[in-house]
Amino acid sequence: MQNALLGKRVLITQSGEFMGPVLCEVFAEQGATVVASPEDLADPEAAQRVVLAAGSIDILVANLAFRAPTTSATEVSDAEWRQVFAALVDPLPRLVRAAVPAMLARRGGKVLVIGSASALRGMKRASSYSAARGAQLAYVQAVGVELAPHKVQVNAIAQNFVDNPTYFPAEVQANPRFQERLAREVPLGRLVAAREDAQFAAYLCSEAADCFVGQVFPVCGGWVGR
Repeated sequence: MQNALLGKRVLITQSGEFMGPVLCEVFAEQGATVVASPEDLADPEAAQRVVLAAGSIDILVANLAFRAPTTSATEVSDAEWRQVFAALVDPLPRLVRAAVPAMLARRGGKVLVIGSASALRGMKRASSYSAARGAQLAYVQAVGVELAPHKVQVNAIAQNFVDNPTYFPAEVQANPRFQERLAREVPLGRLVAAREDAQFAAYLCSEAADCFVGQVFPVCGGWVGR
C-alpha cells in the first residue's frame, strides 16, 4: 500500500496516547495531511473545539484512551463508571455531531474508531472498561449503517495485545507474568506491532475500503476470533 491517503486531510484525536503517535506517522507516510490533536475529550465542549480547530477534514480517527481500572464488579462505583464512559463513550456522538455534517454535505468521508477487543471477550476486573468499549462498538455499528447511504463509512478496530505505550508500556512487556500470559492467551505468540495495526487503520480509511460499513475488525493476534 502506497500513497493510499494522498490528498486526504485526517484528524487524529488524543494523538499523544494509545495509538496516536504511530497513527500520525503511518497516515503521513501514506500521503495524508495529519491534524494531530492531543486534547483530552472528556470535557463536553472539547470535541466541537477540536473539530473546529482542525478545519475541513476527510477522515476522523477517534483514538480515545483511558487506563482501564481493575476494580471488582461489586466494587465499581458510580464515579468510576461515569469517568470511564466520559472518556471513552461520550466523546463519540460529540465528534460525530461536529465532524460528520460536512461529510454528509459533500457525500463522502470516513470515521474510524480505535476501540478494544475487551468488548468481545470477558475479562475479570474490567467491567467498567469493557462496558465502555462495548458501547463504542455498538455505536459504530448503528451509525455505520445509518450513514452508509450518504457515502460516509464508519468502522472500528477492536484491538488488544497491540504494542502501544498506554496499555503495554516497556515495564509491562518486561514482566515475566505478562510474557507468560502472552504465550498462553495469544495464538500469535507476540504483541501485534504498532505499525501493523496503524497500517491496517490506514487501509480502512482509504478508498480501497469503501465497501466496509459499520464493521468491527479485531486486531489482537487471535485473542478473539470474531
